[in-house]
Parts: sequence; C-alpha cells; structure tokens
Amino acid sequence: MREIRILFLLIAAISIVGCSKFRKVQKSGDWKVKYEAALEYYETEDYHRTILLLEDILPIIRGTAEAEKGNFYLAYSYYHQKQYILSAHHFEEFVRIYGRSEFVMEAAYMHAYSLYLQSPDYQLDQTVTYEAVTAMQNFINKYPASEYAPDADKIIDDMQLKLERKAYEQCKLYYKLRRYKSALVVYDNFAKDFPDSDYREEVAFLEIETSFEYANQSIRTKQEERYRNTVDFYLAFLDKYPNSEFLKDAEKIYADSIEEITKFADSN
Repeated sequence: MREIRILFLLIAAISIVGCSKFRKVQKSGDWKVKYEAALEYYETEDYHRTILLLEDILPIIRGTAEAEKGNFYLAYSYYHQKQYILSAHHFEEFVRIYGRSEFVMEAAYMHAYSLYLQSPDYQLDQTVTYEAVTAMQNFINKYPASEYAPDADKIIDDMQLKLERKAYEQCKLYYKLRRYKSALVVYDNFAKDFPDSDYREEVAFLEIETSFEYANQSIRTKQEERYRNTVDFYLAFLDKYPNSEFLKDAEKIYADSIEEITKFADSN
C-alpha cells in the first residue's frame, strides 16, 4: 500500500508539473514557443494540448511555412481524437489552401477517410456515406497511382455494399407499407444503381408482386394497363432468371394478371 501511495503521489506530481509547464506555454506571447510546444505535444500523442496551442496561433501565423505544417498537424490531432467531423473539415481546408504542399495528397485521402469513419450503420441516414464515396472517388481520379489507391478502392466497395443494403431494405419497406406506386420507382432506381446486386433477383420479383397489387387497388380505368405492366415485368423476370426460386410465385401472379386482362377483353 505504501508503494502504491508513493506511485500515486509521483504521478500526481508529474501531472502538476506538466500542467504548470503547459499553462506557462499558453500564456507566452511568443507564437514560436507555442508552435514548438505544439509539435512536441503532438509527438508525445498529447493531441488535446496540441489542438489548444495550434488553434491559438494559426490565425496569427497564416501564410507562413509553419502554418502549413501546423494546419496539417491540427487536422491529424482531431483525427487521433476521433473527432472525425472536425478532421474531415480541416483536411479539406488544407487541400483547398495548400494545393501545392507535399502533404496535399495525404490530406485529400484523410479528408475522404474521415468522412468514411463517420458513415453510420445502413439503417440510418446515409448522406455522409454518399459524401465519403464522392470524396474517395475524387481522390482516386486525381491520384490513381497513389499508395492509398488500393485502400481507397476497398473503402468505396465497402460503402457501396452499405448503400446497396440500405436501398434493398427500402425496397422491402415500401412493399410492406403498401406504397405500391412509390415502391415501383424505388425498384427501378435500385436496378439502375445496383445492376449486379445479389438482391437484384428478389427485387425484380418484388416488382412483379407490387405491380399486381398496384393494379388491384387501382381505379377500373387504370387496371388493364397496370395488369399488362405486371405481365411485362414477369416476362422480363423469366428471361433474366429462368431458374429463380421465386419463379413459381411469379407464374401464379402472371396467370392471375392474364385472367384479369381477359375479363377486360370479354367486357368490350
């Protein structure tokens, strides 16, 4: 117990000395003192103090070589603190201001990567995911041979899978909510956005089901046209997925649609 108390007191003393040293630096009127201290704190991974000092002096030293490095370290400090909104902002600002810097390529990647780290689970709003995909694709377009390019490609694939899952769940949700007209638009968008998706077959079958239900609930003057649309969806499905696990159910909907269309023909 005595040794633990001594260790605790030693740690406390070191902390007090460290705080006293930092306060002294903070109060200094010499920006160079703060700048050098900020770099030292960064090297020891004390990112909180690095941020405090750099935020204090960067407006004063704007336009200097020190400002370039300081802004780069500031962005990384926020990144290491897992404040990804701020790190994305500062890396983006670095790219905008220091376009000729030796660090600009890395900053461009880190801007996109910071956006990627903000990307939420697929159930949530994916606005930031779209921003991250765009930023990462812009990076690849500008630096296709970069050392970061392979990771950038993998990250885009990862985010595309998330967006695909989000879109797939929306397809199912619109059908469940019986918002058939909107659902048909969502299915069409899914087919355009994710033509190679593993969910494409299921969504194509949902399109047949939805089209049939939409025809059922329509006013009589619109029904024949919408049953014919269902038949078209079925024929396209049969052509693309002749061995589908959904084929039996799709054939039933097709037969029912033909029966309804026949009724219209007989009534004319």
